[in-house]
Amino acid sequence: MAELNGRPVTPDDLLPLALTNYGHFTSMRVDDQHVRGLDLHLERLVRDCRIVFGADLDPQLVRGYVRQAVGDRMGSFVVRVTVFNPAVEMAHPDKAQNPGVLVTLRPAADLPMPPLRVQSVRFERDVPAVKHAGLFGALHARRTAILAGYDDALFIGPDDLVSEGGTWNVGFIGEDGVVWPKAEVLPGVTMALLQQLGPHHTAPVTLAQARGMQAAFATNTSVGVRALSEIDGSPLATDHPVLTQLRDAYLALPGERL
Repeated sequence: MAELNGRPVTPDDLLPLALTNYGHFTSMRVDDQHVRGLDLHLERLVRDCRIVFGADLDPQLVRGYVRQAVGDRMGSFVVRVTVFNPAVEMAHPDKAQNPGVLVTLRPAADLPMPPLRVQSVRFERDVPAVKHAGLFGALHARRTAILAGYDDALFIGPDDLVSEGGTWNVGFIGEDGVVWPKAEVLPGVTMALLQQLGPHHTAPVTLAQARGMQAAFATNTSVGVRALSEIDGSPLATDHPVLTQLRDAYLALPGERL
């Protein structure tokens, strides 16, 4: 399933996206026609559209495109909304001021998902605050970790501070409760929802501190709350009671109707 501005997409429509990769997106898990944090996903698209294209995006128009693409499907799946301009040119990205809305669907994994073993990789995404389509660096870091025998990459900045994961935010559980790294990261929707559920705080987290935490978890719309079992070979508890509380509280969120 792929529709651009509510119509079936053609290869010619997608060619500029494939060749320039200039755009932004959000992915949201749909469970029986409901999305946790739907308003936050729409707000992200509106905010990023102003940054990437200098254009205003109508959130209700986007919602209508998503409704149309989803139809009466039940069960769980992931909807990705990609905003890009089919007329963009490599030499003139400044003229890409009339973006379109591409809606695609893919299967969703069953929750909760098994723990992740991660390797630290020194990397920072371009324009970290935007969920943009430029995924080369993140996927290359993920590939590096996988080839080393891990499941994914945990990004470390030049200051030796932890920031985020391959395509997810990371949280830690220490003596003072839940802590989120203070760094240049994507403001994740799932992270925002979790922060509303209880007392959390933000602080710089070094790689050494991360390895010594009581527990750690990855979080995004596709995985919910997913435990990290290991960072660079240092084991972490995957049965910590706070992890269970976070996972259960997130899964209990009712979500918003499409």
